Amino acid sequence: MDVMTAIMTRRSIGIVKPDPVPTELIHQILEAGTYAPAHHRTEPWRFFVLTGEGRKKLGKTLASIVEKSLDDLNSEESQKRLLKEEQKPLRAPVVIAVAVEPTINHKVLVKEEYAAVNASIQNILLAAHALGLGAIWRTGNVCYSQEVKKQFGLSDHGEMLGFIYIGYPDMKELKGKRKHFSEVTKWIEDDKDFS
Repeated sequence: MDVMTAIMTRRSIGIVKPDPVPTELIHQILEAGTYAPAHHRTEPWRFFVLTGEGRKKLGKTLASIVEKSLDDLNSEESQKRLLKEEQKPLRAPVVIAVAVEPTINHKVLVKEEYAAVNASIQNILLAAHALGLGAIWRTGNVCYSQEVKKQFGLSDHGEMLGFIYIGYPDMKELKGKRKHFSEVTKWIEDDKDFS
């Protein structure tokens, strides 16, 4: 698959089969992630690959975070919600947690470190798609929590930027629709074009 086709046909695939994903494919996906641009060549991305039983601890952490927001832990509704949170990482055979560990240096802008890791995540999503896999990038408040930071051993400056769920697609192919680039683009050909 050429790069333009991969970019234009990639979609978030939230429903995947439980079938295992070969380790060689995960290696290729991770390698693609390391080829993102990073200012000063800091390579601030950190990857954590969760498979099999390794996904369960993340589920327990997600449930414990939600538990703190519930009024009545013993209600049937609360118990269902906690179970749902605990099972989230089991929705795909592979979850790649992607974090940023910014380089602390006066020459390095932290915003650029985050940008590099977000570019890495896009590479991962495109590589998974090109290899015939489905993937979805999940975030939310729990992703950025102190509990998740602690679980993955991130530094005080580090932060989790997403959980990428990967597997073989088990849903209809989705068609994407985007605004034409002309609707969000301004051509600047001389200094009078600035408003």
